[in-house]
Amino acid sequence: MLTKRIIPCLDVKEGRVVKGIQFVELRDAGDPVELARAYDQQGADELVFLDISASHEGRKTMVDVVQGVAAELAIPFTVGGGINALEDMKRILRAGADKVSLNTAAVLRPELIREGAEYFGTQCIVVAIDAKWDEEAGTWRVYTHGGRKPTERLVLDWVKEAESLGAGEILLTSMDRDGEKSGFNVELTKAVSEAVNIPVIASGGAGGSEDFTEIFTDGKADAALAASIFHYEETSVKEVKAHLRNEGVNVR
Repeated sequence: MLTKRIIPCLDVKEGRVVKGIQFVELRDAGDPVELARAYDQQGADELVFLDISASHEGRKTMVDVVQGVAAELAIPFTVGGGINALEDMKRILRAGADKVSLNTAAVLRPELIREGAEYFGTQCIVVAIDAKWDEEAGTWRVYTHGGRKPTERLVLDWVKEAESLGAGEILLTSMDRDGEKSGFNVELTKAVSEAVNIPVIASGGAGGSEDFTEIFTDGKADAALAASIFHYEETSVKEVKAHLRNEGVNVR
């Protein structure tokens, strides 16, 4: 049985880690290199680095910050934000990332997923999805541009298409829960996990260790990502893993 992964997330804007609630009201959370070092030492299984304003502002992910973070890590490292072409992926992977995360660009041009998977292998391609409940449709809708733009795509259709194009993993963020600390979106995560055969990383809503137990058992997630509860030291990766072991969840 595969071990469940705990993944801190660094949302980076203008070279600093920030955190908000439902993608707005951002506040400073520290230096990305220092935080990366701390999470590596705490026993994080992986790290995700998202340049959250890159797609919105139409510029490239900060390669120098990526290099600085990668130099501190002995764990896998995923980078996303402003990756629009194969050349962008090459630049990020050369800078030290192990995987690239595609979100807006993949929705606008799904073929980008296939291009990346064929060139680097599916294990390098993470498709990130910002999902929000749509009352009218009665299901979850895909949003792009850092959660600013609703699309015509429905989440359960899009995850299947992304998998068929070569995505190796889905990074699923519940916009409704983001930064709320009210628990992961179990219903959403379970629906996506049951729709695909690739790993699903749950994101959005972590408030404490018990939320991780719930998302791994009821939500069927393969990994869980959190930001503010780790950045502001409300809990630690070590504490979450200890709790999960006590609950009988298989972690590293």
